[in-house]
Amino acid sequence: MKNTIELHKDSYLKELEEFLKIQSISAVPAHKSDVQKGAKWVANSLAKTGMENIEVIETDGHPIVYADWLHAEGKPTILIYGHYDVQPADPLDLWETPPFEPVIRDNKIFARGATDDKGQLFIHIKAMELLMQEDGKLPVNVKFCIEGEEEIASPHLGPFIEKNTEKLSADAVVISDTSFIKEGLPAICTSLRGALAMEVKVKTANTDLHSGVYGGGVPNAVHSLVRLLDSLHSEDGAITVDGFYEGVPELTEELKEEIAQIPSDDEGMKQELGLTSLFGEKGFTFKERTGVRPTLELNGISGGYQGDGIKTIVPSEATGKISCRLVGDQDPQQIYERIEKHLLDHQPVGTTITVNQFIQARPVSLDSNDPMIQKAADAYEKVYGVRALFPKEGGSIPIVEVFARVLEAPVVLMGFGLPSENLHAPNEHFHIDNFTKGIETVCTYFKTLS
Repeated sequence: MKNTIELHKDSYLKELEEFLKIQSISAVPAHKSDVQKGAKWVANSLAKTGMENIEVIETDGHPIVYADWLHAEGKPTILIYGHYDVQPADPLDLWETPPFEPVIRDNKIFARGATDDKGQLFIHIKAMELLMQEDGKLPVNVKFCIEGEEEIASPHLGPFIEKNTEKLSADAVVISDTSFIKEGLPAICTSLRGALAMEVKVKTANTDLHSGVYGGGVPNAVHSLVRLLDSLHSEDGAITVDGFYEGVPELTEELKEEIAQIPSDDEGMKQELGLTSLFGEKGFTFKERTGVRPTLELNGISGGYQGDGIKTIVPSEATGKISCRLVGDQDPQQIYERIEKHLLDHQPVGTTITVNQFIQARPVSLDSNDPMIQKAADAYEKVYGVRALFPKEGGSIPIVEVFARVLEAPVVLMGFGLPSENLHAPNEHFHIDNFTKGIETVCTYFKTLS
């Protein structure tokens, strides 16, 4: 298998380059036709592997691609999930090469979507093709469910899963959209935080005002927003919203020990990021803060004059972006309502406040002892020579919780990316060694499952 992959590596990479050239940016309406093109590309690629019952299913947003091969009688059924949409490429001036013109250098392929998630999704497509070529059949039953809206929180996939439980039923859901702990040290994520995002707008006067004529005598929207947002945290980083921590599980000694097994170089990280210190809730390590504790982050502030030079005004509008990562039994809707109440309770004098919600997703916790997950760890060990660890990830893949709850199947987060690969940032890339070894690992895993 390894020799076959090496023999065909260049042709695989050429195909991946074709995929990466498609500007399937789901968040930008102007790219709707590109997202459609991405769906069709995936469907055609699945057809080449020998998949059957291939459908490009239209939604009120972007399409879902379905395919299956169900001829392994008496064998498990595995549902493979991935996404073909990508993040916007801005800021373009920070890319060394154009984001949708793939380039290979230093044994990495650079392009938007290279690691998140086109490269990782393509691992599974090529693995199924190899398995089919090797034996004329697959060792297990396989279904694909590939969406084009993951980067905008999968608004239409959840309802699709709810309405198509029989179509999507499986003994496990396999997803490659996460990362190794570091190069050479594979990981199977067993926990993902939930997500919540919102925007708060502060309005004062009906127009911006001259700061010489009105300054000091009328409320300033930017001042008001800064005070409002500052009220959300205490000096030591704790979140001050009443009831925010309800449902957050106690950090047991057993869990502390499990998290401590994951390597962490805090000093090296500070140097790499150009920080003088780390920051967060007292009493928790960096890994605990970013893996199993909830957060409330300010993502952006706008208001007043943003151009060159100075414009002496009293701003009449200001906006703040807020996002949360949630854990345990925290309910996103309940947390949203509590934050909204906090903002209204702390409303500065002379302001009107409106709050709008954008995203919500529940947290998910997976059992690392499940046989489907343990066999994935076996496959990593066979190919990489190192057994995978089971980290708690701070990010969110909202649809994971839906798959686990609705299909009542274990979810195997079998990632092949690296934390350093600039996903969502300029110069995103994917290590080619993990691309080829990923194909080998997936093939090994599926053979083990049979």
